[in-house]
Amino acid sequence: MADKEDLTRFGVAFPTPLIEQFDQYIEEQGYKNRSEAFRDLVRKTLLQPSALQSDQDVAGTIVMVYDHHISDLPIRLMELQHEAHHDIISNMHVHLNHDQCLEVIAVRGNLGRLRHLHQQIQVQKGVLYAELSVTYVDELNKLAHAQSSGQDHNPDQSVAHHHSDSARPHIHNHPHRSAD
Repeated sequence: MADKEDLTRFGVAFPTPLIEQFDQYIEEQGYKNRSEAFRDLVRKTLLQPSALQSDQDVAGTIVMVYDHHISDLPIRLMELQHEAHHDIISNMHVHLNHDQCLEVIAVRGNLGRLRHLHQQIQVQKGVLYAELSVTYVDELNKLAHAQSSGQDHNPDQSVAHHHSDSARPHIHNHPHRSAD
């Protein structure tokens, strides 16, 4: 922890087989102790979209796998994304095999709208998997502000900025070439 926080201690009882599995998880993940692992699991649980309020601003991803041979599915998925263009930062499309595609959509906006987009994607015939994963934007803004203080721009990193035709900042990967 960067700052000294007030810690509250409490006892937790685990069945022996469960604590043995937890200890194995702790070792595999590289945690120094049970408390660190437990805190991370609680934070992760509290950031589940179902645990957040619909009016909160969040950032995250919608990950989906779909069968691109299903009639009009790729077109419908593209239309859904265009309808939600204000909340979509970027997307990546990967061909997994002859039939299936993986798409990762980076999103930032109102959680209620993002949940609605996720649900619209999830119910499409041919979508085999769809998951929304988010984090608080307020926490991201604090982190970004702290990291940007006094640091030079690295041209190999993504850059967040405004365009005159965009109401919100968004991220682009700008390739920088060195002079040959």
